Amino acid sequence: MGYVQEARENHVKKKVEEALRSKMKQKALKECDRYTTKYAECASGRTISVVWRCRKQAKELNECLHQYTNDSVLEEMKKAYMLQQNEQGSLRV
Repeated sequence: MGYVQEARENHVKKKVEEALRSKMKQKALKECDRYTTKYAECASGRTISVVWRCRKQAKELNECLHQYTNDSVLEEMKKAYMLQQNEQGSLRV
């Protein structure tokens, strides 16, 4: 499949993409809840020292979040959305 054809197949409206990004972020936060909690516990009561005192927890949280919020995840969500739209369109005919 050529790049242009793939780009057309995965093209969605800006509002749809924003909604998919929001859904992706929500899922990431849900999946990484334990890392968020660990980071929040470490950061509690700290100000500037949070940068070096909670570096390990921040890194773990970012690594977890990145698993669920990257371009390939978004592209898969777009593909799934487009397939769903195509199936719904074929049912209306």
